[in-house]
Amino acid sequence: MSSTIDPLKRDRWARLRFSIIGPLLAAPPATGELQAALTALAVKRWRHPLSGLEVCFGKSTLERWYYQARRATDPVATLRNRLRGNIGRFPSMHPRTIEVLTTQYREHPGWTAQLHFDNLRVSLVGSDSPLPSYPTIRRYLKAQGMFRQGRAKRTTDGASLARDRLEQLEVRSFEVDQVSALWHLDFHHAKRKVLTRAGNWVKPLLLGVIDDRSRLVCHLQWYLDETAESLVHGLSQAFMKRGLPRALMTDNGAAMLADETVSGLACLGIVHQTTLPYSPYQNAKQESFWGRVEGRLMAMLEGEESLTLELLNQATQAWVEQEYHRTRHAELDATPLTRYLAGPNVRRDCPKTEALSAAFRIEVARRQRRSDGTVSLAGERFEIPARYRHLTMLYLRYARWDLTRVDLVDPRTGALLCPVKPLDKSANADGQRRRLTPVSADLSPLPSSGLAPLLRQLLADYAATGLPPAYLTPLDQDPA
Repeated sequence: MSSTIDPLKRDRWARLRFSIIGPLLAAPPATGELQAALTALAVKRWRHPLSGLEVCFGKSTLERWYYQARRATDPVATLRNRLRGNIGRFPSMHPRTIEVLTTQYREHPGWTAQLHFDNLRVSLVGSDSPLPSYPTIRRYLKAQGMFRQGRAKRTTDGASLARDRLEQLEVRSFEVDQVSALWHLDFHHAKRKVLTRAGNWVKPLLLGVIDDRSRLVCHLQWYLDETAESLVHGLSQAFMKRGLPRALMTDNGAAMLADETVSGLACLGIVHQTTLPYSPYQNAKQESFWGRVEGRLMAMLEGEESLTLELLNQATQAWVEQEYHRTRHAELDATPLTRYLAGPNVRRDCPKTEALSAAFRIEVARRQRRSDGTVSLAGERFEIPARYRHLTMLYLRYARWDLTRVDLVDPRTGALLCPVKPLDKSANADGQRRRLTPVSADLSPLPSSGLAPLLRQLLADYAATGLPPAYLTPLDQDPA
């Protein structure tokens, strides 16, 4: 019936532009080196976000994007394509044309857009009103809610590639120059089981978020599953504790590539970098940290027979804050906490909790039922406010694990229009109904004014030919 539409066309250009200049924001060039960095980017070729063909951008364009994103609090949003100034105004539609078309629709609401256009062309003959194009007429009819009132219609190759790449290309260690320039995120499967409140023994999973430069643990928490909901829950806590990073590196797990995760990171202005399939060495800092977890934390919990998830999380937090962060790191020659505080830090302030939770949502399209103004979402029906009853396709933003917050959005700008609530049949049974306010001009039905303009024109043209009638009247019928 519908599918996830994220990224939308309006976001594809913004994400491409942000992916090009994002590294310059995460690692700002030194004084005097910006022009050289922009020149290097201007030589590269990129994939067109719509056609998929190769495309390159000029140095001045890249420079404009860079300063535009650096000054904005939301770098992705500011790089979106701007809307036309006259969008939705139909400057080519003359008032007389609108009047004739509206009257024509009120008389014949079952006509197709093509038939409206053909009759409008005849009606405007001899007048000063210009005839708009057919696409313009079609867009105007849809924008004004003038829909056709007719009958409803029923209606493991990756492992081999990774192995070959590892054999043919060298592997190099790396480290970014700024704190919060790059975070690592991964799930770790525990080697022992914990006892749940339901009395079951299950193996938990540890979600870890680590800063690349300082090796500081931004957040560490055990979960019972590896879903996008758990990932967003833990990652949001990392943002609230350490601020927003410039980039995040993950593997290609289902939770990492979930639409909510990808959309949320893009909305927050975080570059999402993924490792190659079957190549865990690219996230080696995270894999090395799991060895510390198993070698020290889990080893100290061997004597606890009835280990619960709550106790495991409490012990994990105590070990991270009191030992790991304060222990000298052999490669850094400093503790992770000292390295983190020394900077330089390119973090950004974390938004409020509501804005943070609203970011990790997907945007889907749903067709509105014109009979009762509802849409179906995840097996449930939601009521659409009457002021949006003229819209055929609605765009809803929500998280698949939380249907308590569903918002109607503008597909052109992404702005939130209003919240959408589930259908309450019990409340609607009281018989109270609000009076509908008109969404456009008066579209109440009018009696037909006789022959259609096109048919009158055809009769006049046929009479002008001077040909006799092409049929004979039976003798027993009155010729009049």
